[in-house]
Amino acid sequence: MGASTREWRPDFRLDVAGVLAPLRRGPGDPTWFADGSAIWRTGTTPDGPATLRLHRRSDGTVVAQAWGSGAAWSLDGIPALLGANDRPEEFVAHHPLVADAAKRKPGLRLGASMRVWDVLVPSVLEQKVTGTEARRSWRELCRRFGDPAPGPVPDGLRLPPSPAQIRAIPDWEWHRAGVDLARRRAILASAVVAHRLEAACELGGDRGRELLRKVPGIGVWTAAEIAQRAWGDPDAVSVGDFHIPSVVGWALLGRPLDDAGMLAELAPYKPQRHRAVRYIEVSGFRRPRFGPRFSAKDYRAI
Repeated sequence: MGASTREWRPDFRLDVAGVLAPLRRGPGDPTWFADGSAIWRTGTTPDGPATLRLHRRSDGTVVAQAWGSGAAWSLDGIPALLGANDRPEEFVAHHPLVADAAKRKPGLRLGASMRVWDVLVPSVLEQKVTGTEARRSWRELCRRFGDPAPGPVPDGLRLPPSPAQIRAIPDWEWHRAGVDLARRRAILASAVVAHRLEAACELGGDRGRELLRKVPGIGVWTAAEIAQRAWGDPDAVSVGDFHIPSVVGWALLGRPLDDAGMLAELAPYKPQRHRAVRYIEVSGFRRPRFGPRFSAKDYRAI
């Protein structure tokens, strides 16, 4: 089947790569490929799998091509994916660094994939391990258990494993992928009720995150990471993150903070606290380093 195509021209400034960046899980993500000015990504939809290719013409028009049974759904979701439902104009900066980043990044919006499952699995994989470990596990699960992406796609592009495929993975394959028992249980529990969890996108905000947290193993941090990507939640703060409180503290106050301190400092930004963190992340600020990096643990060796 040939590609379905849609052209969409936003009426706002748009940084396509910046908006989509949170959906990429590190270099080598099998569900993502950058081809010059074009971005390829794969995913599940209510209608089946889909591959999406996006590029922007010089006049600002976004040209999207899609393949697979979920192509039409994916094309319908292009505006939301690229932040059309976001409201950055309602944001008020309370710190010079944040104000400067917002000024320099006017095209940075919070996109919404409108799919919980595709962002849930890699978010759970990132619980309490290094990014290197989590991304390695994600690559292995996609490559070993995700289907080839539909369409004439770049070599190696894969679909995220579906809930049924996840539930069929034997224990020793989880071990081989470096996924410990706690994260495995959370992913498997989510796979059982995956169709119900998609309702979180419609609920949004606190209610959407509360629905996600009904699954054992999905806590505040994981629910926030999912919400940020699935429905572009502007207030979903990643409480419990190993790095973010320290980065926020150093960027805004010149000293590290814990979760409570971070929430206190971000309080004036409510209900757009995540957007403030996002501006800090893209500002170019780097916190001081005082010791060696944390070494990745290879669970496959246990």
